[in-house]
Amino acid sequence: MAESWQAVDDYISERLLGPDPALSAALQANAAGGLPPIDVSAAQGKMLHLFARMLGARRVLEVGTLGGYSTICFARALGESGKVVTLEIDPHHAEVARGNIDAAGVGGIVDIRVGPAIDSLKAMIAGGEAAFDLVFIDADKQSNADYVRAALDLTRPGSAIIVDNVIRDGKVIDAGSGDAMVQGTRRLYDYLHGEARLDCTAVQTVGSKGWDGFMLALVKG
Repeated sequence: MAESWQAVDDYISERLLGPDPALSAALQANAAGGLPPIDVSAAQGKMLHLFARMLGARRVLEVGTLGGYSTICFARALGESGKVVTLEIDPHHAEVARGNIDAAGVGGIVDIRVGPAIDSLKAMIAGGEAAFDLVFIDADKQSNADYVRAALDLTRPGSAIIVDNVIRDGKVIDAGSGDAMVQGTRRLYDYLHGEARLDCTAVQTVGSKGWDGFMLALVKG
């Protein structure tokens, strides 16, 4: 079945996306730099890009940069007047990402902030950072609920919050799982269940990244 998922993703990319030298080069640089191959897929990257355009986003916050693949997708959606702030804990990942982002021609609108994301988020809140139109969370799953809670202080009514990897090969329904990432994801669902400020759903996905999914939310007025 996984081979079929990959084949369909390949078909989608061929028929709807076409070649993208900058993103391909970013993946190659990530591999050369020893980064884990956990970027969003090409189809998912284009979906995030389209979400930002649908919102008319001008400011995007990304929690978890890795090698900058999704960062490039967002930056392309915003144009020269936009701003992507992306948070990365690993200095080496941030260095590789900066090279990829600059090579893609969008370096001027991307601000990479290095350090633990929760510390960066607290500093942004304390400093009165301007509101973001879209927040994409794709970092350590144990902290997802904390990241969404902080995102609510950095958004406005109508902003979108997207969290990746919220299905975990279906293990999210296993209350007894010993996997810290599964338990962190379950804490996210528990938090969202009682969060009246968000209108949410989660959507399962299959493809080159296996069986997983996204949480999608809009900040209420």
